[in-house]
Amino acid sequence: MPVKTAVVAIGGNSLITAKDKREVKYQWDAVRETCGHIANMIREGWRVLITHGNGPQVGFILRRSELAAHEVHTTPLDLISADTQGSIGYMVQQALRNSLRTMGISQHVITIVTQTVVSKSDPAWQSPDKPIGGYLTDAEAENFRKEGWNVVDDAGRGLRRVIASPEPREIVELDAIKLALQNEYVVIAVGGGGIPVVRNPRGELRGVYAVIDKDRASSLVASGISADLFLISTGVEKVMLNYNKPDQRALDRVTLSEARHYLEQGHFARGSMLPKIQAVIRFLEKGGPMALITDPPNIVRALNGETGTWFVPG
Repeated sequence: MPVKTAVVAIGGNSLITAKDKREVKYQWDAVRETCGHIANMIREGWRVLITHGNGPQVGFILRRSELAAHEVHTTPLDLISADTQGSIGYMVQQALRNSLRTMGISQHVITIVTQTVVSKSDPAWQSPDKPIGGYLTDAEAENFRKEGWNVVDDAGRGLRRVIASPEPREIVELDAIKLALQNEYVVIAVGGGGIPVVRNPRGELRGVYAVIDKDRASSLVASGISADLFLISTGVEKVMLNYNKPDQRALDRVTLSEARHYLEQGHFARGSMLPKIQAVIRFLEKGGPMALITDPPNIVRALNGETGTWFVPG
């Protein structure tokens, strides 16, 4: 039987589960739990590429840099993105390899620091809307506004800074990712959506001050490697219509046309489920065979058809 390949996009809940559990020791606890569930998936025979978010971690490093600016030079955002790809990749590598070893599976896990090409003419530069860093008090938000930041309410969950989030166009290290997967490595890549870069007139890559939506970039790489499954692991077991309303309804199986319809009806919140549904739609539109949204503890159950929200072309 041919080996099936899945892109597993893990969200911020896989590292930071609560506002009072942001310290690294709690992040280790969370990533070990998530990797235990992914290890079960690998044991079931899946070849896996893992992508991950990095929003809170980028915010922590950015703020440390700002607070220490009177002592040492600040760190540009593209290097912060690279830093988090390395640190989170290390955590996932170690936790997943330990889980696999416990299961008697000898398989290497590697992280590929990934660049994602964006366009200099993308309209997103004129309309910053991507949250960065943690949630802010009213006083903190006002201070950042005075410093020139855009601060918005993030899907009703609190105030956060926002910056430009241009569309991902190309995964620079795509061929390396394919080669590693073909050689039976579990790969961690496109962390935080990838480091945003543009090409200068000579064709050279240069980092830019932006962030890329992790789900959009994950959809792009899933299409790029012709994945059999695009799995978004998030904080809910199933996608809901009319979320948190009396007529809330869980979705089990959704066709591409139905997903587009629900999107047009405004069922999904910006900064929450909306980018995930958009990413799934893009994957299916490019020929992807199926996608799944569920939470980490239910990954294997969902793969067995017992839960989760499945998306299919039609």
